[in-house]
Amino acid sequence: MLTQTVFMAAAMSVTMAVSPEEAPDALALYPVEQAIVQRTNAERARNGLPPLEVDHTLVRSARRHAVWMTRARNMRHTTAPVAENIAMGQRDSREAVRSWMNSSGHRANILSRGHRKIGVAAFRTPEGTIYWCQQFRH
Repeated sequence: MLTQTVFMAAAMSVTMAVSPEEAPDALALYPVEQAIVQRTNAERARNGLPPLEVDHTLVRSARRHAVWMTRARNMRHTTAPVAENIAMGQRDSREAVRSWMNSSGHRANILSRGHRKIGVAAFRTPEGTIYWCQQFRH
């Protein structure tokens, strides 16, 4: 039997159960994903860069990878040919983006002039640990 993963549906501890099989195909962004994109684009704006455009192929890819990390309880970069930021344990999108901005490599991905597209995801284990994923491309 597959363990259900709890998807963080909003930054303020509102959650909804989504099976990992359902989430990767949905095209609409969940509120937590919207918050990640908004915070990421705010950082880009502060640095004089244009906003990233949500790419649904990258969203599906980020969701698949975040589901894998959540199920495996393993934080590892994807083998997909994308630039990627991952994180684990931050309580909300604000903490996740702040954590990435405080790391030179992750910050470089967020502020890359070459990146034009973004896909994001965040999933929570039944124990409460959240796995975060951002993927970028030109």
